[in-house]
This record gives sequence, structure tokens and C-alpha cells, in this order.
Amino acid sequence: MGNASREIMRQARRQVPEWTPAQVREALAYQHESGPDHQDIVLVDVREKHEWNEGYIPGAIHVPRGFLELQIEEAVPDKSKKVVLYCAGGVRSLIAGTTLQQMGYNDVISMSGGFGQWKGNGFSFVQPRTMTEAQAKRYSRHLLIPEVGEQGQFKLLDSKVLLIGAGGLGSPAAYYLAAAGVGTIGIIDADIVDESNLQRQILHNTKRIGQYKAESARETIEALNPDVKVVTYIERLDETNVARIIADYDVILDGTDNFPTRYLLNDAALIANKPVVHGSVFRFEGQVTVFKPYE
Repeated sequence: MGNASREIMRQARRQVPEWTPAQVREALAYQHESGPDHQDIVLVDVREKHEWNEGYIPGAIHVPRGFLELQIEEAVPDKSKKVVLYCAGGVRSLIAGTTLQQMGYNDVISMSGGFGQWKGNGFSFVQPRTMTEAQAKRYSRHLLIPEVGEQGQFKLLDSKVLLIGAGGLGSPAAYYLAAAGVGTIGIIDADIVDESNLQRQILHNTKRIGQYKAESARETIEALNPDVKVVTYIERLDETNVARIIADYDVILDGTDNFPTRYLLNDAALIANKPVVHGSVFRFEGQVTVFKPYE
């Protein structure tokens, strides 16, 4: 470390208070015991992504040092909060602390010794869920969007959506849900692919004429995104099976073409407290709405 670097570190230590890992652990434990009305400490990990993937302190939010100035105000909008920063060894977090002070955060702490000391003390840490290389490439555009990001993509991968019908409404919905990475897609449809379907039902093709629509849909979705598990129900929705079929799903997409089935689904969704996305189309007109029971 050169003279200039040493001087920067000396200045940072004069400006930014330091807590040991034991002090940080004690403060976090006290906050946890105090309940949701006393959440005054925000723990921020300023390490790089590959470091975070090796483990992080429970409850920490990840704002890499290189993106700190761009992301911290969104991650921690309340500048009166006590912000405890940590890195691998305690150097980057000190520098980050001076930056936060310049940005108007008036109660900033740096954890001395960093995550290395925390781990060395035997304190608990979390091993994050990580994407495969193929998933990181496939969903790269989602990962760049703050409103989705990695955690949002995992939520999509863990989600289960049921489509009632694989026709003109179900086809584009299923295709885009699969592309987005919804992990489980259920499709109930007892009809077969007909040549007259193909001008709008984009899940199917000429080679599949005469095949069950649910099976044709499964082939198309699996070819598009191998992450997606497709569950097919080659049956008609009625009062004997509706409760069983919708039970495991988070959201139901209603793409049916008759009122009795729509009313049946509405009743069952109310009983099971399942949100229904309702779509309908007539010539050049379309309607879509969401029914979320009791809200």
C-alpha cells in the first residue's frame, strides 16, 4: 500500500466508526428480538457478486462497491437509518462508509475484519441460491432489470401457473410464461389440434394436427425452455376435478370459451383463494382482468 492509499485509509478510519463482528452480531440479535417496529439497522454487503455467492451474513442486502453510488439510495432510501457495511476484510467497507457520509447518510458503521473475520469467528452465514451458467445467460435481460433481478427470477422459477385451455388465449400466454421462466405450467385441455386453429394458436403446428392440444403445448414449451416443467391434464374441467386440479397452483389463467366453465372456475377459485387472470376475445376486441379473492 502506497503513502496515498495509507493516508486515505487513515482518513476513512477517522471518519467512519468501526464495529467488530461480535458487536454487529449482538446488535442484529437485539434488533431481531425487538420486533418489526425497531428495525433501525441496515446491513449492507459491498463485496462483488462472486464473493456474495460464497456466503453472506443473514439479513444483509447486496450492493457491490462498484455500484454503491448508483444503487444505495434505492436499497436504503431512509438516510437516518444506521447502515452497517461489510466487505471481505474491512477495507472496502471503510471507503464505502466515507462515500455514504458524503451522500448524506449520517449514521454509518464499517465492520472491521469483514466477512472473513465473521466466518472465522464461527458466526452463521447463508449460502445463496445461484443460477447455472445456462440460466444466467437465458435470463440475463431479466437480471439486468432491478424490478426482477436474480431474486425475482428465482421467484418466477418457483411459481406454478395453471392454464385453462391451450387455444387462442392459452397459446400466447403459455409461450410467454415459459419464455419468462415460470417453473411449472399446468395445461388442461381435452381438445385436439385442428387445421383451423393454426392461424392463432401459436403453440401448435401442422405436424401436430389431430394431437391433443395439451401434449402439443408441452412439446412446444419444453423445446423453448427446458427449465419449465409442464403438467398436462387431458380432460375437461368440471365439478368433479376442479378443486383437485387448481389446488397446487399459485395463479390460474382462464382461457376458456364457455360461460359454465368460467362460472365453475370462479366458484372454485373463491373457495381455494386462488387469483384468476381472466381473458376473453371476440373478433377484434379483447378483455383481460384479474380477480383476486377477498381483495
